Amino acid sequence: MPFSDYKTALVTGASSGIGAAVVERLRRENIEVHAVARSAAALQRLAERTGCIAHAIDVTDRPAIAELAGRVEFDILVNNAGVDRPKKFLEADESDIDLLVDVNLRAVLHICRLIVPGMVARDRGHVINISSIAGAYNFGGNSSYHATKAGVSMLSNQLRIDAFGKRVRVTEICPGRVATDIFNHVHGDDPSIREKFIDGFELPEAADIADAIAFAISAPVAVNIGHMEITPTLQVMGGLQTARPQPKTDPSGEPGS
Repeated sequence: MPFSDYKTALVTGASSGIGAAVVERLRRENIEVHAVARSAAALQRLAERTGCIAHAIDVTDRPAIAELAGRVEFDILVNNAGVDRPKKFLEADESDIDLLVDVNLRAVLHICRLIVPGMVARDRGHVINISSIAGAYNFGGNSSYHATKAGVSMLSNQLRIDAFGKRVRVTEICPGRVATDIFNHVHGDDPSIREKFIDGFELPEAADIADAIAFAISAPVAVNIGHMEITPTLQVMGGLQTARPQPKTDPSGEPGS
């Protein structure tokens, strides 16, 4: 279903990074884009630059999201908003888990609940869920994030089953490392963070992810591009590691005999 068959889009997490790039890309196709994020100032700048319609809404604000979904019929939904609190699960606290579940998974479920039935009723729509390679592969210190992104991945598969028989397409985008400011949001606004995660690497840009999304949307109606894993050429997810056992300690914390 080419872009000409779609009129309106909702993009969450739209104030920066991949979300902002998606807004810009969809606006180039003359889609009416409703951009949702918490930062009113950043959204206003995006609206001035692209002509999108800004909504300073937290995706966990269910009444506000429901009000928007109740008055606009969305043909395209891009669930992009996400957060992370990277630490080992053994060190995670209650607020870390609640935040990631609320933003990364619960909000996505409710936004789909509010919007996808209308797509089914109209026999027209495309859902883009931004998950992560963390939903399919394991790496250290991020268990809550992995769990929520795996949930988004399974939701993406299930949505197609629930909408079976209707022209509602679902695409899961699984990025690896992308050159965006998410690392500063997660790890702190310090130049060393960019040096650690971005500088010196050959990484996809946010615009590359947006172009991949546009490719999926622009495919003919008979084509559903269900899953796209997008990583740097120089990034791999595999790697076998084996640890040696650590010395046992007695209850006092002293090494055992």
